[in-house]
Amino acid sequence: MLTLELVIVLLLVILVVAILASSIKVVPEYQRLVVFRLGRAIGIRGPGLVFLVPIIDRGVVVDLRESYIEVTRQTCITRDNAPVDIDLLIYFRVVDPARSVLEVRDFRGAAIGIATTTLRAVVGDIELDEVLAKREYINQVLRTKLDEVTMRWGVKVTAVEIREILPPRDVQEAMIRQMSAERNRRAMVTEADGKREASIRVAEGEKQSMILRAEGERQAAILRAEGVATALRMINDVAEKLDSRTLMLQYLESLKSIAAAPSTKIVLPLELFGLIRPLERISKALSGEGHE
Repeated sequence: MLTLELVIVLLLVILVVAILASSIKVVPEYQRLVVFRLGRAIGIRGPGLVFLVPIIDRGVVVDLRESYIEVTRQTCITRDNAPVDIDLLIYFRVVDPARSVLEVRDFRGAAIGIATTTLRAVVGDIELDEVLAKREYINQVLRTKLDEVTMRWGVKVTAVEIREILPPRDVQEAMIRQMSAERNRRAMVTEADGKREASIRVAEGEKQSMILRAEGERQAAILRAEGVATALRMINDVAEKLDSRTLMLQYLESLKSIAAAPSTKIVLPLELFGLIRPLERISKALSGEGHE
């Protein structure tokens, strides 16, 4: 009998301890506890130590940290009827714990449903090339549309990021060929620009060389002309100091050299006849005296 009473007491103690343990909650800083009393929401508790009335109160834990939802690959049809596969991530955080529990039963499922329908609607208004180029625009539209709906659930959508966009295989191959052709075009343009620049530099070098060569020839011609002028001036100065006898001797010496040449014609300068006339008069005078 004593043993049975002891067992009953032990059971009662365990029951009391279990009830007390279930009624005492330690809520961390990043969580809140939405308390329901007999099914009616009576408020938000936490952080810290929270006491609940056993059996009567029930608490629902809400995490306030930013989290994300992974939306699996969705096939969307663009405005030009091209299928494209898109997967994305939705980042969110709870700003009103009570509304996040009372206003929506499954927030993650609801957010995924809104994201997929909105994504198809947005992509359906854009052509394929714009879908690939306007990733940031699609992110912004999705975030705005989701935020408009989720705010009534006490949830704030902080960001939407498209993770991957996969166009059809034939479109991918065409894009690869286009990128290859564009790289080849850029290489050819760069090569042509290099050749043009080299040709311009060579032409400029040749022009400078011709200018320097012409300048050198002009300076050489000036120096030669100055040398000839100096030589003629010196000859003229010497010639002014010569008398008629000296000139006559020079002419005779020249005639001697000309006569030694095999030529049959001898060209005499007029000045020579002017020098010979005195000799002619002297010769006539001597002939007259002898005749007498």
